Order: sequence, then C-alpha cells, then structure tokens
Amino acid sequence: MSQLPRGPQGRLLTTYQFLTRPIELLSRCAATYGDVFNVPMYNGDVVMAGSPASVQDVMTAPPDALVPYATKSIAPLVGEHSLVMLSGERHRRERKLLTPPFHGDRMRAYAAAMADVAARRFAEAARAPRAVAQDITQAISLDVILRAVFGVEEPSRMSAFARAIVAMTDALTPALTFLPVLQRELGGLGPYARFRRRVEHLDALCREQIERARAAPGDDILSLLVAARYDDGSSMSDQAIFDELRTLLFAGHETTALALAWALDHAHRHPTVLARLRDELDALGPEPDPERLAALPYLDAVCKEALRLHPIVTEAPRMAAQPFRLGEHTLPPGTGVAPCILLVHHRPELYPEPSRFRPERFLERKYSPFEYLPFGGGNRRCIGAAFAMFEMKIVLGVALSAWEFRLLDERPPRPVRRNLTLGPAGGVPLALRARGRAALRTAA
Repeated sequence: MSQLPRGPQGRLLTTYQFLTRPIELLSRCAATYGDVFNVPMYNGDVVMAGSPASVQDVMTAPPDALVPYATKSIAPLVGEHSLVMLSGERHRRERKLLTPPFHGDRMRAYAAAMADVAARRFAEAARAPRAVAQDITQAISLDVILRAVFGVEEPSRMSAFARAIVAMTDALTPALTFLPVLQRELGGLGPYARFRRRVEHLDALCREQIERARAAPGDDILSLLVAARYDDGSSMSDQAIFDELRTLLFAGHETTALALAWALDHAHRHPTVLARLRDELDALGPEPDPERLAALPYLDAVCKEALRLHPIVTEAPRMAAQPFRLGEHTLPPGTGVAPCILLVHHRPELYPEPSRFRPERFLERKYSPFEYLPFGGGNRRCIGAAFAMFEMKIVLGVALSAWEFRLLDERPPRPVRRNLTLGPAGGVPLALRARGRAALRTAA
C-alpha cells in the first residue's frame, strides 16, 4: 500500500517557504517529522531523505526506478535533450558520451588556463578599493567555461557571451524555476518573456559556436562533443549538443562561483584555517604549479568543508517511476524523492559541531557518498563534479598565494536563494592587496 510520510500541510505555503527560506523549512521539518518527511509542493509531493540510510536507498535504487523530477518546469530552461531531462537507456548512453571530457588528462589540461584566468581576474579586482568575491569568482568561472567548454578565445566574443549569460541568469527568478504556471509569454510582457528573450540571444551565440567548432575544432569540450560518437557510430544532434551546452552553463558557472565565495569568506573568518592554508600554499613557492595546488590536502579539505556547510543546492530530486520503497514507506509513482544534501551535511553524529567551519574533519576521516554529497550521487551525480572541485582548488590556491583579503562586512553572510542555488547574501564584499612577488609586480 502506498504511503507518504508525515510533513507540513499547505502546498502554496510550503512552496513559498521553500522559495524564500529553504534552510529554515527543511531544518524545521526534520526536527518535527524525523529523517524522512514529505514536503507538499506546487509541483507535487517531494519526500526528503535526510539520513545516510535513506539517501543510500535512493542512490542505489535501480536506474529505471527513479526518473527526472519536474521536467515540465525545467524543460524551458535546459531543453528537451539535456542530460538532466533524460532517463533509461537514453540517459545512460548520453552520460557515457559526456563524462570523459570532465575527468582525467582532459580535465587536467585546463589547469594552466584556470590559474591564468584567476590571476588576471583578481588583479583586475585589486584596482578598486572594494570588490565582491562572488563577482570575481563568477567572472573566473565564466571565463573557464567559455574557454574550456565552448572554445571561445577572442576577447570581444568572450565579452558578448559573458553579458548574455549573466543577463539570462539574472532573469531566472526562483518563482520562474519552481512555478511553471508563471512560464507564460503573455504577449512579450512579464518576467518569463524577458527570460525567453535572453535565452534566445544566448542560443544564437551557442549555435554560431557549434558551427565554428565543426569548421575548426580545437581542444575544448564542445569540439569533443561535435566529434564524439555513440557506440553505434552515430553522432550527437546539433539540438542535443545545444541543450547540453545550455545545461552546462546553468549547472556550472554559478555553482563553482558561489562555492568559492563561501570558501573565501570562511577562510578569512577563521585565522587558524587561513594560517594553515598559507603555510601549505607557501611551501610550493611564489608561483605554484596549478596541478600541485589541486593536490594539496588541506586546500582540498577547505573546499570540501565550504561545500558541506553551504551546499549550493539543498537537495537532489528524482521522481518515482513505480512504487518506491523508502525505509518504512512505499511511495506511489509520481512522488518526488530527494536526498536532502543540507540535512545530511548537518548531522552532528557525522559532523560534530555541524555549524562550525572545520576543514580538519576531512583529514580525520573519509565520508561515504551517502554522507557527503555536494554534487548529488548515484547514476545522476553531476558529471562536472571532478572538474568543479579541480577548478575550485586551483582558483582558491592562486587567490591565497598571491593576495591578501580583508572582509568588509563583520557579519557572516546568510544564505539566500538565487534561483535553484543558494549563495551568500551580498556576495562577500572585500578588499585586496598583493602579497609576495605579486606585490612587487603590482608596484612595478
């Protein structure tokens, strides 16, 4: 017999709370209803899995038991052919084709470019008396995606893409993301029509870039996708490539930027963390090799702790394609089921003093994929997870090796909803000054 766990009442109220204060809503529900609870949302019921055991139930389920959640809501954002929209054999086939460029030697080939972009963007920010960490890290993440994924090199075209991406992201409000009823053109008026216009402008740039990659392939990921072949020898359609590019933009550029902003903020609110990081970084010399940065254990722990304490998304939803057993509950088909990243990351038996920023915990023990899951997990784990962590460590390593930062707001920032993501309110305002050889170059 199908059975939903307990949870709050009122779809509109819980949807509003999830849009505006998701951390408070999820924490309150866990305290009231336990590790597994139902959140009635506008798009349907979503059962949250807030313990490692319940997360394991979801992540180890047969691939066809769970399918993408709320596809009608996200299809206008990422396209019908996006990996996040697919299930079954088509999902497995597409994932197999898309995964290799984001791992191994192909990923490491972008290390120098990541370091160069980071050095340039922080140097530009240092010219002003005040900067915002999130603005800097978002510019870095955009540059990395445009170079590594799209193969864009010309400064004017980089600027055109960056403007189009930022405009599109700014137009994507939380309400448009979670309330498909608002996704109406209304004769060209209103927020959704504005969002669609900005999407179409970016689409045109992407189509041009696909043609450029086909005519003159490079070592970027887009060129690899154009040349890639499925097991039967067929290639990806232009529309499939196009939708995957848009998905990578949505999923990639802002998430890494927000994680870096959180890491910079926490490192500078904890002097012992910063001192230990400096010692580890300075041991590599004034201009550290990017790949050696990415291998530093404490730097890795700092990045992991930032993602633990502030997961960029609070949950990783799927939908039951058939009756699905979760603990003592049997969920009916069509029910959303979501490993709740936020709740698992704040369990005190896993992470003592869970609200404290303490990177050392990642040096003291290893966590299972059901205990630490900033990129989701199972067969739907983010394909760019390794790439994002690699970039995060290189950018943070370059920043702290070359620059001194001073936070301009004494109060720790609170997490706020941006669209699907959560980021630090205010973006972490700070001031920069060069250190070491960077200071000598700046003075010269």
